[in-house]
Amino acid sequence: MKYISTRGQAPALSFEDAVLTGLASDGGLYVPENLPQFSKDTIAGWAGLSYDALAFEVIKPFVAGALTDEELRTIIQKAYSSFRHQAIAPLVQTGHNEWILELFQGPTLAFKDFALQFLGHLLDHILARRKQKVVVMGATSGDTGSAAIEGCSRCENIDIFILHPHNRVSEVQRRQMTTVLSDNVYNIALEGNFDDCQNMVKASFADQSFLPDGRQLVAVNSINWARIMAQIVYYFYAAVALGAPHRAVSFSVPTGNFGDIFAGYLARKMGLPVEQLIVATNANDILHRCISANDHSKKPLIHSLSPSMDIMVSSNFERLLFDLYGRDGKAIAELMASFKSGSMTLSESALQKAREVFSSYRLDDETMTKVIAGVYDTTGYLLDPHTAIGVEAARKCRANVSTPMVCLATAHPAKFPKAVAKAGVTDTPALPHHMADLFDREERYQVLANDLAGVHQYISGQLS
Repeated sequence: MKYISTRGQAPALSFEDAVLTGLASDGGLYVPENLPQFSKDTIAGWAGLSYDALAFEVIKPFVAGALTDEELRTIIQKAYSSFRHQAIAPLVQTGHNEWILELFQGPTLAFKDFALQFLGHLLDHILARRKQKVVVMGATSGDTGSAAIEGCSRCENIDIFILHPHNRVSEVQRRQMTTVLSDNVYNIALEGNFDDCQNMVKASFADQSFLPDGRQLVAVNSINWARIMAQIVYYFYAAVALGAPHRAVSFSVPTGNFGDIFAGYLARKMGLPVEQLIVATNANDILHRCISANDHSKKPLIHSLSPSMDIMVSSNFERLLFDLYGRDGKAIAELMASFKSGSMTLSESALQKAREVFSSYRLDDETMTKVIAGVYDTTGYLLDPHTAIGVEAARKCRANVSTPMVCLATAHPAKFPKAVAKAGVTDTPALPHHMADLFDREERYQVLANDLAGVHQYISGQLS
């Protein structure tokens, strides 16, 4: 399996090299040269498989030639052994043919654990074999950072630097990152927003001269293909549990960086009967505006009660555009150059292709808190703010009530007590047992100005 850049000018890479490279040399993102295809009979045969066993079947074609079957099975088993629920990704019914896919059963209570537990063990395996040390650098709007740190904190061949926007993540999210005191973990609170953090990471990958000799940057953000690959699995897992491939299934996905829902799009292309994919956004609604009105223009970022979605530059949207434009790397490079100046307009044919698969909806904070309260009152089920946006988007955009609708629950409500309180829910959600003392733990992080040279100086100083 070879991997190619969405901008068409970087060399094709093996799976292992694509994972270590992250961002392509032409600024694009790596995608598989060809997608594996699964027949209806194959998918039907997966009914009843454990999550680990299904993950092996879905991931195996993507790593062909890079990992043996035994190595892949071991990495998968290690990745999901720390999840609290035996089902790994349990389904809970909240309405007629409406289901919540709980993706917060991992160690950091967010869906990012599915990809980053896998990626951490994968990197450890690759680097140990290569006898190589690397520097992981990532940006987080809340959940990626803690999941990445959890996945990499015990890796002997990795130093990890995570940038989060100072005072723009919840206290639980911050403490999950800053209370990990391993010698190889460095937290940077950047005086800016998430897009500032993400832009700084991208600039650092483009010029790595600030690193000591022999070191390279590795991305753990969703620009890393291995993360998208790992997330494809739970779409198959949920759909098969609800009757696929004999019936279609729809999904509503709280969306910021577009990686999670892009995994669902890939599952559909690989043979899973997905009827509808709903892009659920908060007030930072660039993706909703694009799909509904062909308005992909940057606007000032709004600080919301669903901070993991406070994103204006959705990196993985480029991977979808590559498909919508017939895998024309030159066209994508021109589009992204246009967007860099503030906006881009999709062609009518590309927009039509997107609308055949995707619907979209936007929710503000006030409506979101009402959804939390309403679902809690009628079912006793407590949603986090991101998941609440996904549930309401599903209810507003649903095309067919006879098709099971799966709403992806991206985080545990205990991570967002302010949003829950504003919803009027008096039962404060408790942190799971393994995090009960989170607010008593020592924190360690560095507040830095939004200055690339200063951040580079700090990183190189820690590595020298």
